[in-house]
Amino acid sequence: MVREKVARLPPLPKLRIRKPNKEVQNPCVGVMSQLLGCWASSGYIEGCGKLEEALRACMDNKKPVQQQKSTINYHLSRFYRNLIGPHKRR
Repeated sequence: MVREKVARLPPLPKLRIRKPNKEVQNPCVGVMSQLLGCWASSGYIEGCGKLEEALRACMDNKKPVQQQKSTINYHLSRFYRNLIGPHKRR
């Protein structure tokens, strides 16, 4: 019977994600880029008025969004003991 050596990773002191919370993109960025594109292609004239109004409405109606804190590190710390198996504590 031939045994293959299984490559094992060294033990980790903790299992953790570095930056689990991602930035929420501003919803007005798309309208602003369309407005800037309109100004770049046709100059600052009356043709971009609807985009200007849409951007003003978006900026006026913007509500501060509370970012939900990610719970991934909490759950990883809970299940870490099950992943590494029995071991001696220092």
